[in-house]
Amino acid sequence: MEPPLGPDGRDSGHATRVVVRPVANPLPLGFLALAGGTFVLAGLQLGWIATSQSTAVALILLAFVLPLQLVASIFGFLARDVVAGTGMGILAGTWAATGLVMLQGEPGATSGALGLLLLVAGAALLVPATVAATGKLVVTALLVTTALRFATTGVYELTGSSTWQDACAIVGLVLCAIALYTALAMALEDARRRTVLPLGRRGAGRAAFDGDPPDQLADVEHEAGVRKQL
Repeated sequence: MEPPLGPDGRDSGHATRVVVRPVANPLPLGFLALAGGTFVLAGLQLGWIATSQSTAVALILLAFVLPLQLVASIFGFLARDVVAGTGMGILAGTWAATGLVMLQGEPGATSGALGLLLLVAGAALLVPATVAATGKLVVTALLVTTALRFATTGVYELTGSSTWQDACAIVGLVLCAIALYTALAMALEDARRRTVLPLGRRGAGRAAFDGDPPDQLADVEHEAGVRKQL
């Protein structure tokens, strides 16, 4: 960064340095947690496991999905990626709420309150999905599919319709496949320092991976945590 200028427009003589700490990509962890959560819930909704296993599914969401996605959210923000931090944070909160409602409810019962939350969570995920569309198309597809998964599940929770139950479960299985692919693609990309499986990187997403260090740190002084206000 250039030294700050004084009121007269001259160099004030005080240099400011911003230290950026490298972190591993947290998204594969979050996406694998998403795959596990949506697959187990889809199995319950499709009748692969007994309805009496609802409590076990709730505990899986709370013990497996929630902490992994919460960690991914925190490190997403630390990595200066608002899409990763926001998206994973919404997912962590939504799965936590789903698990707690299932835990205290009767097996097989639906919840209108949870249905409303899932509809809002689905809409909320479109915010990071819109931002991701400028850089990573596969991540965008994953977030949009997750939004659809939450929305259809929300309708099922509100209506109790078996048709919607099957629909949200099928979307959940598709989401599981996309999440597994995206996690593998990102993990391979970071491990080999090159794209192995396509992620649809373009624009800022391509520059973020292939750009020179000065390009990565351009305008860092205007980012949250450096600038005076959010």
